[in-house]
Amino acid sequence: MSGRKRIQVDESEWYRIQRQARDLRKVQREVPNLIDAVRRQTRADLDRTFTRVERRQQQHDELIGRLSDQTRELEQDTARRLQQQATELRGELAAGAGQLREETRQRLAEQQERTRQAIAAERAERRAETSRVSARIDAIDKDRAQAGQLVRSWLSDARAMTAAIAEAALHERYAPGELDRLTDRLATAEQNAAQGRFDAALALAQETYHSLSELRTETEQRELERCTAQMAAIDALVTVEEEIEGNLIQPVLGPDGEPVDGYTVDVGFWSQGELDRLREETADGLARARDDRTGTGELNLLREQEAPRLEGALGDTVGRACLRHLASQTRVSLADAVVQALGRTAFYEFVDGEYQDADPRGTYYAKLVHENGNQIVLDISQAEPDSGRHVVRVLSYDHDITAEAQLQERAAAIGESLKDEGYPVSGAASEPGAPDRKLLDIQSHRDNPAHAVEGGA
Repeated sequence: MSGRKRIQVDESEWYRIQRQARDLRKVQREVPNLIDAVRRQTRADLDRTFTRVERRQQQHDELIGRLSDQTRELEQDTARRLQQQATELRGELAAGAGQLREETRQRLAEQQERTRQAIAAERAERRAETSRVSARIDAIDKDRAQAGQLVRSWLSDARAMTAAIAEAALHERYAPGELDRLTDRLATAEQNAAQGRFDAALALAQETYHSLSELRTETEQRELERCTAQMAAIDALVTVEEEIEGNLIQPVLGPDGEPVDGYTVDVGFWSQGELDRLREETADGLARARDDRTGTGELNLLREQEAPRLEGALGDTVGRACLRHLASQTRVSLADAVVQALGRTAFYEFVDGEYQDADPRGTYYAKLVHENGNQIVLDISQAEPDSGRHVVRVLSYDHDITAEAQLQERAAAIGESLKDEGYPVSGAASEPGAPDRKLLDIQSHRDNPAHAVEGGA
């Protein structure tokens, strides 16, 4: 004879419907004031990022003032285009905070490419013009003083550009070794000039200057691309961060999928640490996005892969937390249904009930007694974690001897009663062994709670 009877209740379909309802709400991202919150959180990042861009532009303006007439106009036009590009980027990023969608990013990329092409075309035209001037070097060479002055002017501009590039230090990230190569060529031009070979010195100095200027322009544009990717990654991750905070409390949904007034779910508590881990992962991703050492490729991955993964994980976490809360309530409802059945069929009365260690996320125990002194403990737990299936164990503690047939009949009656209440029951079965008498002490769960419950319901 066994005093342990097992009844399995399957509510997985109900869980599936609940999960679908949660997913729909998650996709809509109905977090109040989300865009305003993201805009506030990213404003400092935007200011910090573009303050550095503007500082480099100011330093370049100062450089332009020291250049000769032959290069000043070219650099002024390039600087104007770069400044306009940075201003437009900043404006677009500020306006799109919290909603930087793919079409916005595509528009920004196209805008940057148009600027790149315009600058490249303009510089190609200036290179061609310089070559035409160089073709007349024989005429200039007749006046060696004039030739020497022209070469020294180009060499001076090239040295000034070299210093500006070195100070900005963008070449170290985007074109390592290129500045050293051009510096060597510049040294060769200076040697030619020192030897009076002004024709060779002028051609090399002009070519080197143009290459240096293009290096500065290209690295500045690459850095603008990185800044854009950085802000997009920060925007996406701050959005997830705000969604996490906006989903800390969820409404309890009724059978019709609508919120039940006055009842909420503390997602942090019911997620059993999952929400905290998700918050830490988001913070880690955000720290990498804000780190200026992070490259464009990794920033794009943070936006394109990590942020969507975290957002999806948030939806799963919220869904599991709500279903665990539902499962906890289901355990009490099942206990109540069984208590009613045992009261009708065997005249048992409910005397006490509590969750294991007073934690509503765990097994629920209910104790019943009969006037003849017999006792029953209901042990109600999930069959597997987050499965939607529950097991009701009917643990009989009889002071007299009860026939196995009677125990089986009692379990079958409970199963039928649960079916009448609308619970899908798979049937009753005996489990080996005698029930643990320690389970009769329901009060012990209150005396030694394993968890401090805060806002669990």
